[in-house]
Amino acid sequence: MTERHGISTSEAESSAITAVSTSATIPVVFGTAPIHLSKLAAAPVNTPILCKSWEDAVDAFGYSEDWESYTLSEYMHSHFRLYKLSSVVLVNVMDPAKHKAAVPLASFTLAAGTTTLPDAGILKDTVTVTSADGATTYVKDKDYTLLFDKAGRLFVTVKPGGTIPSATPTLKIGYDRLDRAAVTSADVIGGTDVMSGKVTGLELIKQVFPRFQQVPGLLLAPGFSHDPVVGAIMTAKAENINGHFKAVALTDLPTDILYTDLAVWKKDHAYTSERQIDAYPKITKAGKVYHFSTHLAGVICKTDAENDGVPYKSPSNKTMQADGAIMDSGQEVPLGPDEGEYLNNQGIMTAINFVGGWKTWGNRTAAFPEKTDPKTAFIAVRRMFDWIQNSVILTYWKYVDDPTNKRLIEAVTDSLNIWMNGLQASGYILGGRVEFSASDNPNVNLMNGKLKFRIFITPPSPAQEIEFVVEYDAQYLAAIAA
Repeated sequence: MTERHGISTSEAESSAITAVSTSATIPVVFGTAPIHLSKLAAAPVNTPILCKSWEDAVDAFGYSEDWESYTLSEYMHSHFRLYKLSSVVLVNVMDPAKHKAAVPLASFTLAAGTTTLPDAGILKDTVTVTSADGATTYVKDKDYTLLFDKAGRLFVTVKPGGTIPSATPTLKIGYDRLDRAAVTSADVIGGTDVMSGKVTGLELIKQVFPRFQQVPGLLLAPGFSHDPVVGAIMTAKAENINGHFKAVALTDLPTDILYTDLAVWKKDHAYTSERQIDAYPKITKAGKVYHFSTHLAGVICKTDAENDGVPYKSPSNKTMQADGAIMDSGQEVPLGPDEGEYLNNQGIMTAINFVGGWKTWGNRTAAFPEKTDPKTAFIAVRRMFDWIQNSVILTYWKYVDDPTNKRLIEAVTDSLNIWMNGLQASGYILGGRVEFSASDNPNVNLMNGKLKFRIFITPPSPAQEIEFVVEYDAQYLAAIAA
């Protein structure tokens, strides 16, 4: 054995626990996609896909300018192109097995051996090509090829060396196409099939963290969230994800009614949850029309990203990539601060074109004005409470099932208080602490392995109203005679 003579030193790992800070702004978006353009071997149907770039999203779901039919394309364009953001989880609920319409065989004229099919959303695997008299059915990739162009139009081209005569002037072609009208709110809501166990629609929110280790922060369904049943399920899911996590639902209010009628509609249809941000009206940019929730998600994600992912700043009075606000009819909604204030007082987020161009306008959750507790009524405070709770779950999950002893309690309280001090020093909270008291933890609970810690936090409220009192002061008249 070799002996050492003198003094030696070594370093141990720091005992303080570093908090796992979950992103508060991973959006999970449900909608319809042009999956006939997907580059994946199996187009994603009721499968959450984490997309970190425009290219990821287009490869997985395809892209179309027909946003009425394909709502995920709208979100993709806003998220990646306008706000230049990264990660988002997209879920397509359009199923080609049932959301389709059959187009019977019809005659098409060939030009230089090629013809273009007129419908959008054509499912390539359903295309049938026959001779003009219908007597002969041709084989794909042997007799003809199918190719989509960038606009999503499908070209049918006669293949040299196949059995289609080169001088053939016409062919009969039939196919199935995606049918957006067949997608209902029930498809977005989804559920779990009791026989197969297959999960669909909003129920898939529970798969996001197990799949990607990402905590959902925002829940959206543009084009569907104005449906009261969809809105109710969205807020219910946001309240309890995987039995542990919390998020916020961004819900659009209908834009076929005047803003003065929204307060009654909101109350009658229960768009009044603290986990809900109600948005109105629709937004335009360079001739394109977006649902407000789509832009609101972009603003929230961008604002959080500028603050290290901490959601302590309100999404109100932030620049939007917008040049107008409209109703369903296309009528402009030129809301100013006075109309915006009216909507804000009803717990509705809107957009105004005032100082600095188009801005989001509104600090309140949908629970306002019925509820006024800051953590219930202010968007930024509500999201900070959620962010801290989600972060605590991720950080201290590793201690579950460890021995219940003083070392465990001190490890939790010490590290949490250090984290709170750091949040306070950064200006993210006004103050915070954690306590473990005997009154909260009677012996019977400790014997059964139940521990209760109390976290006290005060996130800053947004400076919603700033008042300047201007007074005439006659004493400055003395300057005239000086």
